[in-house]
Amino acid sequence: MRLVKAGRVIEDRFVRVLDDAPVPEGVAAVLPATRLLADARDLVLRQAPTGVIWPNDRKIAELARYLDWIALVALGFPTFRDGRAYSQARLLRERYQFRGELRATGQVLRDQLLFLHRAGFDAFEVTKDADAAAFAEAVHRYSVFYQPTGDGRPSTLTARRARDGSPVVRGRREYAA
Repeated sequence: MRLVKAGRVIEDRFVRVLDDAPVPEGVAAVLPATRLLADARDLVLRQAPTGVIWPNDRKIAELARYLDWIALVALGFPTFRDGRAYSQARLLRERYQFRGELRATGQVLRDQLLFLHRAGFDAFEVTKDADAAAFAEAVHRYSVFYQPTGDGRPSTLTARRARDGSPVVRGRREYAA
């Protein structure tokens, strides 16, 4: 798989470790969720970045207590029709304030790249080099969005209220923009 980050294909610095294989020292490693949860006490002491491949049928809340020392969370798309990882990405970025690398794996299609980025993903495993150019184009194609999301760009409502100095109303409470 090719890894696209910041609109270009880059070398993946993380080595994938199987369930029972030893974790190499001094090398960035990404582990399955079951392995991370089972060996968390030892893994927190590693001197190299550690990542996790988190399945889309597990609750993100199980991962929350480890996010302070995890450098990468890879969320899977087993099929292009299975969008649970979008919700997981939003939870990681918005509720749990995860600032590490958030990677989309599995069936990542180029027409979904903008939506993946808007949900908070910043790295994508793709099958073709041409997908890197598609990513760069997709991210810059639109400058205005109606929905608030995990990529940090304001929605049109938030931007308009900030420009006008009006409070942002969510539900019944008012918040300063």
